[in-house]
Amino acid sequence: MGRGAIFLDRDGVVNRERGTHTWRVEDFEVLPGVADAIKAAHTKGLLVVVVTNQSGIGLGLYGHADVKRLHAYLHRQLALQGARLDAVYYCPHHPSQGRCLCRKPGSLLLERALARLGIDPSLSVMVGDRDRDVEAARRAGIKGILVAPNEPLMPVLENAGMI
Repeated sequence: MGRGAIFLDRDGVVNRERGTHTWRVEDFEVLPGVADAIKAAHTKGLLVVVVTNQSGIGLGLYGHADVKRLHAYLHRQLALQGARLDAVYYCPHHPSQGRCLCRKPGSLLLERALARLGIDPSLSVMVGDRDRDVEAARRAGIKGILVAPNEPLMPVLENAGMI
């Protein structure tokens, strides 16, 4: 039996949704309270995993190196507040390139995390600001929670009984 996890969409849940692709550090703002919510999840023995669609790669707006640089920045910003992510998974595809299994609402990224990290889907939730986040969670057997973009994370997790 695995342990539970909190899966988080990135843009609009972890960092401020700007209404456009976010890949530059200067455009990236971790939302207030996210680090505290992550720490609270870890205190409860939960893993915290970010799962994000990054279709700008498929569109040629930015590359894998840009996403990796931004995620390294995210890790550093969280570490400054004493928080850490257990994993980050992203899909680089754009729907115009055909259907892939990893782009949410596909569940492949969630399924990879479940398998690689030994996560029990019945003890987990996925928080996202789009219907496709909730649908991906459902397909992976995880409870999905739909939130408004940039909504404070801590109350969402408290109301879900996760922390």
